[in-house]
Amino acid sequence: MSEATERKVVSVPEGLAGERVDVAVSRLLGLSRSRVGDLLADGLVELDGEVPQKSTRVEPGMLLEATIPAPRVATVVAETVAGMHIVFQDDDIVVVDKPVGVAAHPSVGWEGPTVVGHLAGAGVRISTSGAPERQGIVQRLDVGTSGLMTIAKSEHAYTVLKQAFRDRAVDKTYHALVQGHPDPHTGTIDAPIARHPKHDFKFTVRADGRPSITHYDTLEAHRYASLLTIALETGRTHQIRVHMSALHHPCVGDLQYGADPTLAQRVGLERQWLHAVRLGFDHPRTGEWVEFTTPYPEDLQAALDVVRDLD
Repeated sequence: MSEATERKVVSVPEGLAGERVDVAVSRLLGLSRSRVGDLLADGLVELDGEVPQKSTRVEPGMLLEATIPAPRVATVVAETVAGMHIVFQDDDIVVVDKPVGVAAHPSVGWEGPTVVGHLAGAGVRISTSGAPERQGIVQRLDVGTSGLMTIAKSEHAYTVLKQAFRDRAVDKTYHALVQGHPDPHTGTIDAPIARHPKHDFKFTVRADGRPSITHYDTLEAHRYASLLTIALETGRTHQIRVHMSALHHPCVGDLQYGADPTLAQRVGLERQWLHAVRLGFDHPRTGEWVEFTTPYPEDLQAALDVVRDLD
């Protein structure tokens, strides 16, 4: 066994009786659920000498054994990305219009393009604050969501912008094409979000989740779908997608969260119709309000045109 690999052996306590084994390992060893899921998938966890499924329930006195390799490290690949545009930059910030299929930063398991990698490839130096693979990142967009992102170039900007996002002092406006017609047509969704208990890389509304607030207003109502403008108070992973799905009005094309595949095919979408159209905040150096907007990318515009024609 290499020095970088740990072997942990623990007995299941009474307090975890009946829990799933992935939950038990996570709590006993202080590992994330996704990390535990990887260990289970690789056969590195044993329960009383046998390799369990994630859903296996534990009982007090059972022996849990886990072999924990050193975590893999994500690295930045400096490579420009087709379709990525720098909307604005100065000595403190750079604002990009991120296309679909691009992650904000490198992560273990993601081998595709990243915003950080694009900036490195374009010769844009960004802040060194934050984890090595997330340096300069003060906000993120899902891989499947396009639109505006800002990245800190100076250490001062990183500190100020991180606090601005924490204080909800940033205007993050999205447009979403959702199935059906939300009722009321204008409203606020205040529902906590947590990881889905049965599906990796998916989230859901749960009472024990983190507070999450989404405001929406209907811009256009069509026969099969409605175009909404959405403002976020909080910035949870998949927040808009989860909240709209919980209202039974998922984003068109968002098959992961219950969208109709027939409608997605009809409008020619292979991802959720969701775009970060406007980003506004106090400039970290001057204190002046700055605001940026971006048009819809071609695939979203084409899908919206089809929805309009279906009326």
